[in-house]
Amino acid sequence: MDPMPKTYDLAIVGGGIGGSALAQVMARAGVSVLLLERTEAYEDRVRGEWIAPWGVTEVRRLGLYDLLLAAGGHHVATHVSYDETRTARDSEAETLPLSIFAPDVPGPLCLGHPHHCQTLFDAALAAGADARRGVEVLEVAAGPAPRVAWRDGAGDHEAYARLLVGADGRASMVREALGISLNQDAPHHMFAGLLVADAPDWDASRQTIGVEGDFNFLTFPQGAGRVRLYGSFPIDQRRRFSGPEGPQAFLDAFQVTCAPDHGRLATARPAGPLLSYFNNDAWTDQPFAEGAVLIGDAAGWNDPIIGQGLSITYRDVRLVSDILKAGADWSPAALAPYGEERAERLRRLRFAASVTSSLEAEFGPVAAARRARHHAAAALDPSLRLHTIAVMAGPDAVPPEAFTAEQRARVLGV
Repeated sequence: MDPMPKTYDLAIVGGGIGGSALAQVMARAGVSVLLLERTEAYEDRVRGEWIAPWGVTEVRRLGLYDLLLAAGGHHVATHVSYDETRTARDSEAETLPLSIFAPDVPGPLCLGHPHHCQTLFDAALAAGADARRGVEVLEVAAGPAPRVAWRDGAGDHEAYARLLVGADGRASMVREALGISLNQDAPHHMFAGLLVADAPDWDASRQTIGVEGDFNFLTFPQGAGRVRLYGSFPIDQRRRFSGPEGPQAFLDAFQVTCAPDHGRLATARPAGPLLSYFNNDAWTDQPFAEGAVLIGDAAGWNDPIIGQGLSITYRDVRLVSDILKAGADWSPAALAPYGEERAERLRRLRFAASVTSSLEAEFGPVAAARRARHHAAAALDPSLRLHTIAVMAGPDAVPPEAFTAEQRARVLGV
């Protein structure tokens, strides 16, 4: 152990997107930052590559937009919702421009997760953070004297900080050490994802979502012939795409009648792992304690069916960094507004995800009839799409009554 432990203003456990973004922002502000990342190289986690328009606004407010764009960030301009209950021509006639949801944002921003993480980590290091890789965190403690102990190739170390930040993901050891409970709802369906390359003829400006049979398909282009594909399917088919034949079976599932051009994806080349996992939401009632705060997935996450993970994380980073830069008070009382805002934000996004799951990830004749009714009714009454506006423009961009049981009944026609 180091004979004379160093002291920092911030000690951040987890050098993924949230931790590295916060480290860079705070280091630029003149704060001394220790950033500890477990991995030597970032891996494709099959999530975290699409930033909603409201999340792009957060990226801009943090001063990170130009960095991500220079790293290859790719804006998507239009959206098409396909469905087995109508023709591709009818669906494409309702193509939605994605520049309408946030001022001066041309649409969602896509960037490969490993490269995204590395870009932010490198920028944090360049900004002056003491950023370390290949670290095994051994112990964390909050309270009046926050401390972190870790091991790397040079031995065991420890450091003290004014504030400890848990940015260490869903299985957060910081959250566990703080004794902060994680609430989780029951999974509704399975969710799988795969990055493909060599799809040069795919429209790089268009994202799509659709349902046919027992499969909900989603496509998000990254440019240069690369497309991130996702799919929802029934929870009792959890091993549907497992094994060596899984990737091709997943690609074959995109050969749908309601969107005939998607069949071309079956010949694309897998460019990463295929992973399947349960969908669900998780949240903490209070993502902070004396001497510590949680951000990103460590503080709870949203059902991936609506793709809000990065936008949530960037809002977390912006709110926490604003509080820390505002003055010397980094107490739980100072962090309380962050916790209150996040609780309501996640509550609203849980609602939006639940409605979306009921519409897009339930299958069979009854579910198809529900979707057909919804499409017809929403064409006449746009308020039936407020949950979608919350996904794109942000959960605080729509009125509170959009997140009630009454609204859910209106949307689903029950």
